[in-house]
Amino acid sequence: MPTLTQPDPAPITRHLRAMFGSRLLIAAVHHLHVFDELSKGPLPMAELSSRLRLRERPAMVLFPALCAMNLLDYDENGLLSITELGWYITKSHNPSLAGYVELEKDDPGAFEMAVRLKNDGPLDTPQGISFVKEGEEPSPMDDPKLSRKFTLGLAGRALHLSPIVAANITKREGHLLDVAGGTGYYTYEWLLANPTSTATLFDRPVVLNVAKELLDEFAQNGRPGAEGVKARVTFLPGDMLTDDLPETDILLAASLFHDWPVPTCQLLANRFAQALRSGGELWVHDAFLNDTLDGPLAVTDYSAQLFWGTKGRCYSRAEYRSWFSEAGLTPASEEIATQMDYGLIWAQK
Repeated sequence: MPTLTQPDPAPITRHLRAMFGSRLLIAAVHHLHVFDELSKGPLPMAELSSRLRLRERPAMVLFPALCAMNLLDYDENGLLSITELGWYITKSHNPSLAGYVELEKDDPGAFEMAVRLKNDGPLDTPQGISFVKEGEEPSPMDDPKLSRKFTLGLAGRALHLSPIVAANITKREGHLLDVAGGTGYYTYEWLLANPTSTATLFDRPVVLNVAKELLDEFAQNGRPGAEGVKARVTFLPGDMLTDDLPETDILLAASLFHDWPVPTCQLLANRFAQALRSGGELWVHDAFLNDTLDGPLAVTDYSAQLFWGTKGRCYSRAEYRSWFSEAGLTPASEEIATQMDYGLIWAQK
């Protein structure tokens, strides 16, 4: 069982996600010609996006990543400009590394990244959106085999992070609603830390089948109080976008918003706020962009990975807090780092 003193496994996920950052770099240099455009002079992000024919989501994936790589920066007027390092991948610079980067331009992953940036996603949407619902189509997470594979694939991350999250979010007597709770580990750890409280785990039916199996294992891990957690968990199947959510004192959204585009994120924030009782709290555990939209690199790589396989991306804390405020919640200024480049923010009703 992970403890708060164990090493942070972030280097593992950083190396994994760096592949997507490399694809962004190659696509930017040789398929979108970002640096050729900016070599004529700094531009506002909106104007650069327009010239490159990029919609909001791909622009908010690409430009923060290039800033995190120290290839672009914002000048004193807030315009995107090429950094001293970035000039090395312009064709006009002497020496230029543009030709060196060009050696990888036909890499299938880099080529496909360019397609997805230009199209705001894969051309064949059903084949490219991995684990989120598309329109009126059934959710991929209703497929028992796919759902089990994905949920168990995330289990190790959740098993490591959940004790850290439980140690940092509010401890109280009351009810926790864990929306899209997946493995259930965040719920189980919170209940272990709050022995007089109850919780509801809300997710797709076949995901909850896996969560129930993992709860059986959790209850038998020998930790004091673990066996008693089972009696305090309710499993509620449903669709968080359309179905009624039960009233709760704390609502946890762990690695949830980043799968969705901005309008859906606002919709979810509104629905979550409605489910909270007066004085209740919405807690978000995720990886956050800087509010200045220039990194950190580990998160911009993660954002590129999410862009590749979902409808979303990583968002800044400022973006989350704007959704919270619009939903009638009061965002807290507190920011709590956990591990694996994640953190916690929260808001109160």
